[in-house]
Amino acid sequence: MSWIGVDLDGTLAHYEGYGDGKTIGEPIPRMLLRVNAWLNKGKKVKIFTARVSHNNEKQKKLIKKWIMKHIGQELEVTCTKDFGMIELWDDRAIRVEKNTGKIIKYDN
Repeated sequence: MSWIGVDLDGTLAHYEGYGDGKTIGEPIPRMLLRVNAWLNKGKKVKIFTARVSHNNEKQKKLIKKWIMKHIGQELEVTCTKDFGMIELWDDRAIRVEKNTGKIIKYDN
């Protein structure tokens, strides 16, 4: 099944640095609305974050609690891309044109 990846820190949640790793920032309203709209349309959304690299179960538990509080349903949390991912929303990504390496620029 296809899915949309949404980065946590700086994209879905306010981020000013990892700090003690025991907290997650407040939700970013525009992204929260976007995620909820996708879910309401039946799309699969996964939280895509480096916080759970190295099988960090403490972070996964913290993130899942945050998701339930702010989104109200369970979402998968991962740091792994696969062929089902159709989009990635991330504050650090730079989009390039497929098979060319050319940067795609957007006007906001």
